[in-house]
Amino acid sequence: MARRWLALVMFTLLSTVAGAQEAVPTPAVIHLASEDWEDYTAADGHGLGWDVLRKVFEPAGVKLDIRSEPYTRSVGLAQRGEVDACVGSYHEEFSDLLYPRWNFDTDHIYALGLASNPAPTPETLGQYRLAWVRGYDYQNYLPGVRNFNEVVRRTGILSMLTHNRADYYIDALTEIDYVLGRAREPTQFRKTHIAELPLYLCFANTPQARMLMTVFDRRMEQLIKSGELKPIFEQWKQPYPFEPN
Repeated sequence: MARRWLALVMFTLLSTVAGAQEAVPTPAVIHLASEDWEDYTAADGHGLGWDVLRKVFEPAGVKLDIRSEPYTRSVGLAQRGEVDACVGSYHEEFSDLLYPRWNFDTDHIYALGLASNPAPTPETLGQYRLAWVRGYDYQNYLPGVRNFNEVVRRTGILSMLTHNRADYYIDALTEIDYVLGRAREPTQFRKTHIAELPLYLCFANTPQARMLMTVFDRRMEQLIKSGELKPIFEQWKQPYPFEPN
């Protein structure tokens, strides 16, 4: 009789603990840090990236709280747990952050150089003097790269190219177009596609961020299966990155 009573007490306690765990609510807000990328993750909340992430989280009851910081600072905020995730990381770029199963977009990586120079290829890129924004670490993703310079901001890129201080500037297509759009003579330059790199949210290693990462993966799987993200990419005139192979 005593054993049956003890078993009943233990079952009740375990059921109570399990019920408490199930009752833990999903966070109502996800705190995100991102660089202010024009028409992608703009500081005022507009852009392709923000539209995709709103579509992912808001139907699940999670509002976006966005914070605009340089990329390296955004990463640092996630590493310290001051935000739930930073936006726009490449896969497993940082060992102390958590990466979901799904990417939310793909970076279309281009080389910008003088039109008079030969067009680079992924195989020949390592022969040239390259430049990119500090913290992007393209040397880890592009084959054979040895000679590169990291710049603090994009404002001096065109001058760097025209004054022969670099052969090619490497960046995502949207940023290449932003730089090229400020050229007095755009025909002086040429952009060449060199790589496709999936883009991820990199989540902080905290209980709340882990829960939000689970929500992200579940919602991304639903949205890719249903095709609901396609209209967002079409609206921003960007390639849809989830077409079946």
